[in-house]
Amino acid sequence: MDEATAARLTNGIDLEGQIKAEFVKAASLRELRPANSAALTARVPSVPMPEYVQHREGATEIGKLSAEAIVGEYEAAAKDIEAMGAELIERVKQCEIMAQDALAVTKEMKDTAARYREHAKRIFLQIEECSLMTAEVRKTCTELKEKIAAPPTAPA
Repeated sequence: MDEATAARLTNGIDLEGQIKAEFVKAASLRELRPANSAALTARVPSVPMPEYVQHREGATEIGKLSAEAIVGEYEAAAKDIEAMGAELIERVKQCEIMAQDALAVTKEMKDTAARYREHAKRIFLQIEECSLMTAEVRKTCTELKEKIAAPPTAPA
């Protein structure tokens, strides 16, 4: 699809603004975690630790909990980013559908314009035909009028 067509299809649609709004929405949905350790301890079991990290031997309990909380936040953000990617793919599919619909409507509009041109041509020809016939009738009437109005000639 050329740039002009893309511009016409997206005219009035702020896709970039919608994507930014989704980022802001996802960021605002993540709540800040409480700072006290009891709240952290209560939260840790509900989120399994990702496979890509492991505790080091000798790390303190507070260090482990802090590391798990931070990696949990990063993992939640990563999942939100992946979810936004899926949402973006859905928007792209919607755009593709809109583009296909616009092309179908454009074809229908071209067909309608062609029918209008054909109708205009038919009307044009009818008007010219009526004009020619009227001119011929006027000519015939004038010739007949001249014959009627002409003085009679004597037979020779």
